[in-house]
Amino acid sequence: VGIQDSRNMGTDVPVSEQISCAKGRPWVYCPEDTRGTEAVHVTDCENPKDNRPQNEPGYCNPEDSGHLMASYEGKARGYQVPPFGWRICLAHEFTEKRKPFHANNLSLSNIIKHLGMGLRYLQWWYRKTQVEKKAPFIDMINCVPLRQIYGCPLGGIGGGTITRGWRGQFCRWQLNPGMYQHRTVIADQPISPTKFTVCLRRKGQTVYQQVLSLECPSVLRSWNWGLCGYFAFYHALYPRAWTVYQLPGQNVTLTCRQITPILPHDYQDSSLPVGVFVWDVENEGDEALDVSIMFSMRNGLGGGDDAPGGLWNEPFCLERDGETVQGLLLHHPTLPNPYTMAVAARCTADTTVTHITAFDPDSTGQQVWQDLLQDGQLDSPAGQSAPSQKGVGVAGAVCVSGKLPPQGQCRLEFSLAWDMPKIMFGAKGQVHYRRYTRFFGQDGNAAPALSHYALCRYADWEERISAWQSPVLDDRSLPAWYKSALFNELYFLADGGTVWLEVREDSISEELGGGMCQLHPMLRDYGRFGYLEGQEYRMYNTYDVHFYASFALIMLWPKLELSLQYDMALATLREDLTRRRYLMNGVVAPVKRRNVIPHDIGDPDDEPWLRVNAYLIHDTADWKDLNLKFVLQVYRDYYLTGDQGFLKDMWPVCLAVMESEMKFDKDHDGLIENGGYADQTYDAWVTTGPSAYCGGLWLAAVAVMVQMAALCGAQDLQDKFSSILRQGQEAYERLLWNGRYYNYDSSSQPQSRSIMSDQCAGQWFLKACGLGEGDTEVFPTQHVVRALQTIYELNVQAFAGGAMGAVNGMQPHGVPDRSSVQSDEVWVGVVYGLAATMIQEGLTWEGFRTAEGCYRTVWERLGLAFQTPEAYCQQRVFRSLAYMRPLSIWAMQLALQQQQHKKASSPIVKQGTGLSTEPTCGPKEAMANLNPE
Repeated sequence: VGIQDSRNMGTDVPVSEQISCAKGRPWVYCPEDTRGTEAVHVTDCENPKDNRPQNEPGYCNPEDSGHLMASYEGKARGYQVPPFGWRICLAHEFTEKRKPFHANNLSLSNIIKHLGMGLRYLQWWYRKTQVEKKAPFIDMINCVPLRQIYGCPLGGIGGGTITRGWRGQFCRWQLNPGMYQHRTVIADQPISPTKFTVCLRRKGQTVYQQVLSLECPSVLRSWNWGLCGYFAFYHALYPRAWTVYQLPGQNVTLTCRQITPILPHDYQDSSLPVGVFVWDVENEGDEALDVSIMFSMRNGLGGGDDAPGGLWNEPFCLERDGETVQGLLLHHPTLPNPYTMAVAARCTADTTVTHITAFDPDSTGQQVWQDLLQDGQLDSPAGQSAPSQKGVGVAGAVCVSGKLPPQGQCRLEFSLAWDMPKIMFGAKGQVHYRRYTRFFGQDGNAAPALSHYALCRYADWEERISAWQSPVLDDRSLPAWYKSALFNELYFLADGGTVWLEVREDSISEELGGGMCQLHPMLRDYGRFGYLEGQEYRMYNTYDVHFYASFALIMLWPKLELSLQYDMALATLREDLTRRRYLMNGVVAPVKRRNVIPHDIGDPDDEPWLRVNAYLIHDTADWKDLNLKFVLQVYRDYYLTGDQGFLKDMWPVCLAVMESEMKFDKDHDGLIENGGYADQTYDAWVTTGPSAYCGGLWLAAVAVMVQMAALCGAQDLQDKFSSILRQGQEAYERLLWNGRYYNYDSSSQPQSRSIMSDQCAGQWFLKACGLGEGDTEVFPTQHVVRALQTIYELNVQAFAGGAMGAVNGMQPHGVPDRSSVQSDEVWVGVVYGLAATMIQEGLTWEGFRTAEGCYRTVWERLGLAFQTPEAYCQQRVFRSLAYMRPLSIWAMQLALQQQQHKKASSPIVKQGTGLSTEPTCGPKEAMANLNPE
């Protein structure tokens, strides 16, 4: 409740509503008298094993929020808040406070193993930070600390993002491409309830004025901070979020709905750097009210970019097609990537929009507060503000006012848009234009038009989002946690440092890409897409990880996946013979060799696409999985799109990388060998000789080459790969199958008999491609099922009580494999892929229980919502916040859809057996459930 304070409010608020919150949080306020409100107790989902129907993986209470909502004391459920998603009371505190993984978490044996690497890393880190004045692509010295605050990000794909925390903090910015600023601008929260302020007036007098923020900052002290978190909750179902505030004593409930245009199969609106806030205000009382919402915002972040000054604001009004939008433009001309931000509101017959152009966000804020307090509106001065002085901040505010009838409702609509049309990466060598400029121009004056478009189109966006999500949300066979995880994990496609760029015709090498007929049309029509391996592991399109994450892209924006594949094919055919020292072993070798898949497409602090392979821990030209993952993804992408032109273009590249891969089969038994170091995506877990993971990927890739050869009419190559496959299958079973699972590798090391949770990755991809059974069986089905059962029994159930997902490596006697720093970790994205594999093989319930452990751990126990890490251990630590790989949860959805097709009818498409030379088309029908059209 807004409390009276002689410094600020000066209105007659009853003393009974001026009570400090006595919940052990002295910095927030809430009333003891809740005016008859009753506590809402939300119980956790019951164990689906005991209650699910026999034909369902597990049905749960839709309000599957458990302890996250236990402290909610209000009765308000908000305006049209959906039953499914991630819900948390604003007063919730996560009790477990983990630390980022550091060197002091290593065992003595691992310290000794990695001593040389550590010394080389320190030398490189010093040169990078102190000499070159650059940010390391992986900073092991200054990890991002745990902050249990993040919520749905704002902004479409590739135009930058602004993350609004679940308590309303404005806490994570990614406007400069791929580079993050983790900070909370308490003085001015541009897009969150932390800097929305509500003003209620009865009979011409202000009776309540409150900043909708739990914080009590040291600036803007005249403002009424300290909202009670016990009467508010946050609900996320990406790309939308709802924050509900019950105002005890006022008979008023506010519901703020946040909308971003993340629209599957849409390649225009999904690129827009905009977000919309819709405030539905409900009056449960018998008196009419005037309600105002003020949206205040700082120009910039208050950091180094703002220090030179020269920032300025100006009001604008845009009328188009009978709709009027008013607001403020915040001009931030700092080089190299200047931008303009627009805070705007929709004008209707029932609302009034006012503004204050500029005020000092580091002052007491008395003038702004009293201006709003006086009549629920702002003064609306004309003209632009003077440019800010060096070291002095500037902010502005927009206010919307409306009438709230007794027992009635009103709606107030805001938008936030930012226009940074051209960007330069850290090397400042080339100018790139963002995708949205195709539709809104490249001149840097699009912020008003973006605001207008967003406020006029958001209702259509919501209809399309509902049409896309409803088949999943309405499916009673799916547990509530899965519905939350499936959509909320998609945040990373926009918030993964993502860029979506226009491609100039003259920037594509004819020499390399001349044989790819669809290369130019694809990049011209759909642009160039890049997302980071992780917000802390700053490399674009890290390919060994994209292998897992790519399911989200191919199922929802398939043209972006194909564009990425064309870029990867181009990079494969190039070479960079510049020599550098690799940190793991100290060997000096070229940056990039021809005809091998690069590890990544580059560092945003350098010049990605021009200089690839930012990763320099290992020389990945000798990695065993990258080439194989390209071949598997090419066929999977063809299978799901039916794009024969894409397959034809990729076929020569697949042949080239498989030829490069052949050298790893040193004994010519049809099975490749690992090199006795960590030469795959598990880049700290040594593998020697034939292995379950890389050997399985190899056989799957060879099987796919048989199919592609048939489709491309290459009978001789089909025969060649068929022969290799038969030989390799025999070696794989003979060397690795032990009767219960496939051994980690075939070396004499103690960890060789470890149970790897990811051992069936090859079969996972084959099944996703409609192969791997019947005439196209590669791994005996009974062996795959038995291996998955063993993984469930030991890696899942025998680890952390079965409640944290699957540990990467488990010894046969039920103790985690601690031979490396990665073998005793849980990798969330690997677990989701494992769950998909279980579903494919009929172990649906086990798959859901396995994946559920990760969701509960990350989202409910550790407070890592919207920053799902690469890894966590059973205790103490996590590693690499906000990571790409967990997007693999969409592989679970594909597996479920394929399962439904099997039950409903004959197979989706008649697949080739490897013996037929007739080309077949991929089953686009598999996408039907996901296409919002």
